Amino acid sequence: MTDAPTATTTAETAGPSARQSVTRMLGAIVAPSSMVTALLYFFGWSHAYWFFHYLGVDSSVLGFGAGDYLMRSIDTLYVPMTVTAAGGLVVLWGHALLRARLAAGARPRLLRVLIPAMAGTGLVLGAAGLWSVVTPTFLWADLAVAPLCLVIGVSLLVYTLHLRSLLTGAPPSGAVVQVLQSAVVFVLVGLGLFWAAVDYSAAVGQTRARSFVAKLPAGPAVVLYSDKNLSLTAPGITTTRCRDPRAAYHFRYDGLRFVLQSGDQYLLLPAQWSPREGVALLLPRTDSVRLEFTPTQNPARPAC
Repeated sequence: MTDAPTATTTAETAGPSARQSVTRMLGAIVAPSSMVTALLYFFGWSHAYWFFHYLGVDSSVLGFGAGDYLMRSIDTLYVPMTVTAAGGLVVLWGHALLRARLAAGARPRLLRVLIPAMAGTGLVLGAAGLWSVVTPTFLWADLAVAPLCLVIGVSLLVYTLHLRSLLTGAPPSGAVVQVLQSAVVFVLVGLGLFWAAVDYSAAVGQTRARSFVAKLPAGPAVVLYSDKNLSLTAPGITTTRCRDPRAAYHFRYDGLRFVLQSGDQYLLLPAQWSPREGVALLLPRTDSVRLEFTPTQNPARPAC
């Protein structure tokens, strides 16, 4: 004798063609490697922009390539992807446990209280997240709070509807409605996660810049030689004129720290750089300048 299908089984298996259609649609959008590369490029660009913005430099003048941005995206996405994956795993485990109890015929009283609470919380968080999309709100004061409200709110509402259908055995919606609902949820949750990742990448860029600046005085010193007077007058930079007429470089500048070389340019900062008084130096990589790197604990070298 074959058992009649339970409400759980009916709700879980109804409408497979609709879910398959959504899966194929999302796969066609997300699967191409070019899409993933574009996202990594964008997050790496955001990291670089805010890192150098803290130093007072527009990152577009540094001539970064795709490889530079892709490398920076690792620092940006490592924590969000780890947290998202761990949270998703916990949710899947909890859902599997709940399904097992429902399939066994259990109808915990807690669910009858939890479902309205989840629906109310999801509605409030989702509305707050959507309102923050339209206009700045108090949620913008903290990192990624507004986008996470949107993601969690929409997810709670969708999951609440799913639990309700399991408990009541309500028939599933039509295929068209399911496709539209899945598409809307995908867009809202996807945009919320993207928004949160952008906020995080900006915060990471600025945090890395502050950490870099804090270590500037203890970093290796850079001595800059130039065949012409560069008129560097930033605080902490000392200029020495070489008296030897046969010297290839006639001016020496001390008190500098090296940031990076990008393309044919050097980016240098004074050792005493600060956001209030600091100035960044961008020099072309030519034969008219020469850099010497020395550990800061070494005694001062002769001028020329």
